[in-house]
Formats: sequence, structure tokens, C-alpha cells
Amino acid sequence: MRYFLAIIGGGPAGYTAAEKASKAGKDVVLFEQNAVGGTCLNVGCIPTKSLLYGAKQYYNATHAQKYGVTASEVSFDFTAMQKRKTIVVRKLVAGIKQRLNNEHCTLVSGLAKVVSYQPSAVNIECNGETYEAENLMICTGSTNFVPPIPGIKDNEHVWDSTDALAATELPKSIIIVGGGVIGMEFATLYHELGVPVTVIEALPTILPNLDAEVVAVLADKYKKAGINILTSTKVETVTGNGLQVTGEAGVQTFEAERILVSVGRRANLNGLEALNELELNRGAIVIDDFCKTNLPNVYACGDVTGKIMLAHVASRQAEVAVGRLLKQIPLQRIAYNAIPSVVYTNPEIASVGITEKQADEMGIAAEVRRLPMTFSGRFMAENEGETGLCKMVIDTKKQSVLGVHMIGNPCSEFIAAASFAVRMGYTTSEFEQVVFPHPTVSEILHEIL
Repeated sequence: MRYFLAIIGGGPAGYTAAEKASKAGKDVVLFEQNAVGGTCLNVGCIPTKSLLYGAKQYYNATHAQKYGVTASEVSFDFTAMQKRKTIVVRKLVAGIKQRLNNEHCTLVSGLAKVVSYQPSAVNIECNGETYEAENLMICTGSTNFVPPIPGIKDNEHVWDSTDALAATELPKSIIIVGGGVIGMEFATLYHELGVPVTVIEALPTILPNLDAEVVAVLADKYKKAGINILTSTKVETVTGNGLQVTGEAGVQTFEAERILVSVGRRANLNGLEALNELELNRGAIVIDDFCKTNLPNVYACGDVTGKIMLAHVASRQAEVAVGRLLKQIPLQRIAYNAIPSVVYTNPEIASVGITEKQADEMGIAAEVRRLPMTFSGRFMAENEGETGLCKMVIDTKKQSVLGVHMIGNPCSEFIAAASFAVRMGYTTSEFEQVVFPHPTVSEILHEIL
């Protein structure tokens, strides 16, 4: 059978593309080596958030006295947390399979490899069988990057994020190498469950891609709470469960039961060797505005493109790519300037658009407005002892909203409103006309205007 579209990788990009194309009546074959849902659903976003929510519940119970509630002898069961995490993942995987269960979608479980390529057809081998398709969509995702630190490879004390999520017991102590999003979310999880945490970041700040003022609020809180955060610090060697670092304090050594390495991810290009003319940039596949590669009938979506490694970006890329394949009018492009991002620490960080620093680097004259989240009555009612922060970056000349950056629970739930404003180029006066329900924390977006 000749398929209209072959998709390698069943993560957010792959299964979104398969569902959209097959529902349009096109014959699609989707290859997935592991479980559908990809890294995000199986060993990333969802299991991490499930465990983080359990940890937050325990944290809230042990700090309930702030709200006039006394909870005695509070405890947690990490095995039960892990069990619940597994159930959540299984249900969501089953839901995706159900969405793909139609006469035009074939799901193949196994490692797929491109064996030949022509502008008119692509041949893919999986489980000893060959499949032919008019078009190919590469959604192979990314893998954890292992830095070339002596002693880190094949070390039984060293975890990556997948190992950490699979662990059946909490470590007695942990060192996290990398203060990015993944590292800080795991730092939150372990700290709230009582595990001593040390975070080591080579750059001058944790979460270096986010607004510096917002990040400073989190860093200050976490340091006061007892998380040991070392920035501008480089790991030189790892020996067993110990490591040696150099930083502002000179040479230091640290030990912990586990060392979690989370220093980023790299595009996964395995099985694509036959596409020897595929254009790459810094190890990722180059795509145009419609996720088309330099090869006429080959598209790429998700982490493998190296654009923005977020599940919702992958899904949107898939929608755009399939729309282009189906010649849907009008053709839509992805507004990369309006992609929201969230860090599920406690408190949460949410942002969209450019930061104050980026505006300066781009030569944009920008006005920056700031408000504590306590200007929201709902925030005050539910976040005792927290101040939070909301920042809005505004184009001085056009008065359009360029970026919004917040720290405070639950800002992840309303960052989409700010994303819409950035996406549509709202001016402050236009955004001010949006009515927010009262009392909600989202009203901070109106208050800051």
C-alpha cells in the first residue's frame, strides 16, 4: 500500500499530524518506537507534573497553618505517587490511540528507518517490512544531552530525567547539574518532598532564557528555603557519587546519593541517514515557515527542528505542516514570537514574547511596567506570604504588547491571554478593553495596563 503521508515519531507533533491528515481522508502511517505520546507524555511533561502536583499537595498540607488549618502527622507515599503517575500516563496514551483509531491511520510500533528517498516517494523500513509514502514527516524528537564531563558516563550514581522519573524511591540527597527548566522543576519536586538539593549551573543565573527579574524572585525564595544554588559554576569531574566544581568560590567538592544531569536536549536524527541531502543547522533540521525541509516532499516538526523544544510548539507545527500538505487556504504560519512557556516551580513562572533585555538587544525602545501579583485580590487570598511579579514589555512608539513575564500561582493558567495579545499585536488600549472575571489572578493583566 502506498500512503499519502508517513510520519516517524508519535509524540505531540507526530500524533497531531496523523490525526489531522487521516481525518481529512488521507492514508497515513505513523511509526513509533516506544509508546505514542513521545517524551512529553511518557517520560517528560505529564509524569513530571503528576509528581509535582503530589509534592505540592504535601507542601500545602505542611504549610496549611498559614490559612488557619492545622494538619497533624502529614506524610506522603512516594510509591503511591509513582503509581498514580503511571495511571495518568496510561490513560492519556490510550486516549491518543483512540483518536488515531480510524480507517485512514495505520499505527506501527517499532524502530523506523528511511531506506530510500526520491522526490516522488519515500521508502521506510520497520520490523522487516517496507512502507512507501508520497510524503514524509520527521517527528523524531530529541534526546537528553550528555555533557563530556569525565566520570559522568556509565556512572551508576548519575541519572537523567528519564531515570529520575522511573525511580521507585526518593534519593536521600541529590545534586542537579543544570539550572534550566527541567533542573529547576526537579529541584522543586525533591525539595518539597524533603530531599536536600544542590543545583549547579554554569551560567550566571538559573533559567537563563527567562526574564532576569522574575527569575531572581524564584532564586531568592529557593535559597532562603534551603536549596543550595551555585551559578557561574562548572562541573570538572565526577567520581562515583561526588563531583568537583570550579566557580566563584574556587574549587569545591560535593557529594550526594544521586546526581541528576539536565543540561539540555539534542535533535534525534537516528534512522534518517538515507536523507543525505537534508539540510541541518547545528544538528537540527532546517525548516521553512510551513515546516517544509529543503527536500520537496519532506517535512519536519517538533524538537528535531531545534526551534523551540516545547510540546505545544510541536503540535502547532504539525497543524501548519499538514495544512500546507492539504493545500488548505489560507496557509497559516507559526507565530514564534507569541509562544508561551511555563516553568512548573512553586511559584510558577509563565512568560510570552520578548524580555526587557531582549528588547534592548534588538534596539527596540520599550517601556516596562511592573506590578506585584498582590494587586490581585484572588492572589492575596490564596498565596499567603507571596508577593509575585508581573512585568509587561511595551513598544514605546506603537504602544503594542511585546512580552509578559510573571511569577506567582497560577500564572500558567492565564498566560494564554497574554499570548493572544502578543500574537495579535494588541496595543495597551486594545488589551485594556478585554474584560477579565473578578476575582481572578488573571486580572493582574488588566491592572498592569
